[in-house]
Amino acid sequence: MEIKEKYEQWLRNATDDKDLVDELGGLVNDEDGIYERFYREISFGTAGLRGIIGAGTNRMNIYTVRRATQGLANIINCRCTDPSVAISHDSRIKADLFAREAARVLAANGIKVYISKELQPTPVVSFAVRELHTSAGIMITASHNRAQYNGYKCYGADGCQMTDVYADAVFEEIKSVDYFGDSIKLIDFEEGVRSGLIEWIGDDLYEKYLDRVQEQTVNADVCRGSDLKVVYTPLNGAGNKLVRKILRRIGVEDVTIVPEQEKPDGNFTTCPYPNPEEHEALGLGLELCKKTGADLLLATDPDSDRVGIAVKTKDGYRLMTGNETGIMLLNYVLSCRKQNGTLPAEPVAVKTVVTSKLVDRISEKYGCELRVVLTGFKYIGEQILLLEKKNEENRYVFGFEESYGYLAGTYVRDKDAVVASMLICEMAAYYRRNGKSLDEVMTSIYEEFGHYLNRTKSFEFDGAAGMEKMASIMSSLRSNAPVEISGFKVTEIADYLESYKKDLVSGETETIDLPKSNVLAYSLEGGNCVIVRPSGTEPKIKVYLTGVGKTQEKAGEIADGLYASIKSCMGI
Repeated sequence: MEIKEKYEQWLRNATDDKDLVDELGGLVNDEDGIYERFYREISFGTAGLRGIIGAGTNRMNIYTVRRATQGLANIINCRCTDPSVAISHDSRIKADLFAREAARVLAANGIKVYISKELQPTPVVSFAVRELHTSAGIMITASHNRAQYNGYKCYGADGCQMTDVYADAVFEEIKSVDYFGDSIKLIDFEEGVRSGLIEWIGDDLYEKYLDRVQEQTVNADVCRGSDLKVVYTPLNGAGNKLVRKILRRIGVEDVTIVPEQEKPDGNFTTCPYPNPEEHEALGLGLELCKKTGADLLLATDPDSDRVGIAVKTKDGYRLMTGNETGIMLLNYVLSCRKQNGTLPAEPVAVKTVVTSKLVDRISEKYGCELRVVLTGFKYIGEQILLLEKKNEENRYVFGFEESYGYLAGTYVRDKDAVVASMLICEMAAYYRRNGKSLDEVMTSIYEEFGHYLNRTKSFEFDGAAGMEKMASIMSSLRSNAPVEISGFKVTEIADYLESYKKDLVSGETETIDLPKSNVLAYSLEGGNCVIVRPSGTEPKIKVYLTGVGKTQEKAGEIADGLYASIKSCMGI
């Protein structure tokens, strides 16, 4: 079907949402606008769906949600007896509507639905899947994307995000479903509730979740009486209630909430890009820290699976990178559990390929096996599952990725800002009792293991032309691989799409035994490193830089040089 025909089909049939009716009507003379909305179908992958909210096949709307859910329902009914699905959402625009639409489709297909009454953090869905023994889970979220985005994330029965094989099967089924017509089954939502096919999740599940989070404490009572002062912002998202509850449970009483960012707001008016990686998103929190003299700023993203922090220093506040927070947490968990006698005999930590190599040094110090996986927390969850199948899940102690996602414990299979917030406060109170700030802790880690400076840079490419540009850049890097970057010789190239790793010094090549992923990694002299990969959830290419120097300043200079050089290699 031609793009114009698709548009006209939607103009005739997409009448259930007034916003879409108005948008489609306003496109009559806008050929570019029609093209952007209909030139492709929004793709379904291991992260589910994610895109701009609006009308068309390349947008997030009730019709793309219904179609995806029908495809999922077809697969579930083929594979499962007594099927069921857990559903929740965050504060995104139309998130509650999309959650209800998904529930309507599933219930109409005879699939039992457990749905949250209000917004909840993403890890709660992973927990609900496991606790309620459902066949799958759906979370309506676009994580930390800008306000105009929404998404549809799917989980398997193990509580992990869908595997590649499962997602591919669902996508193939989705493609056989028409947007309009009899192939999508629907039931009235209230009728589904009355019939028992749709059931509200009770508060007891959230209390069980918090119980399991609290079990991950390392020094259980260290926060009580510590006088730790915390400023917290949920960035107008889903973390507000559960993060505050867990902090109260462990004895953190002095918590000030950023008022402008406390309540759910899908427009994110005070932080257009609600990502705790971004300094702008933390601006109001930092101002409040200065007024209150807080020891620590916590900022969770809209679906509360990531957390960013700023810590008090002698001169103000220091924003910690995702790598630095994860490094401190891993060091804290390993050192204190060893001291307390609770560290398993053969501990396992997991990180992603783009996460700091300083993790390797810390793991080695404590005799902890470090497993390195592809980018995406589902691969960390997969490692927990592999341990569980051997009845060895107690060996898992911590996992994290540089993009501010952390998990201690095996009660969920996704990153969890609730448990991370708890452990960060506990860690701050522990070191405070021992006369150290987190700023000093991070500095001492660098002094012990070396000054590793990790930076992440992003280049955005919107629209159809942007996707083509991203593909062109990655193709060019493969066909014209750099032999040096910023004066440092490339010693090894790892291509995770072609599944090989080549040592440029010895000339030896080995196979990478991981699923294929569009990632290029360049190891350089002196331990420096550059990694390039397109984002799996946003229209951007990410570059991960590691500079290693005798001081942080020198490491920073090296990272700056690597950035300028790789930009040139990419033709940007």
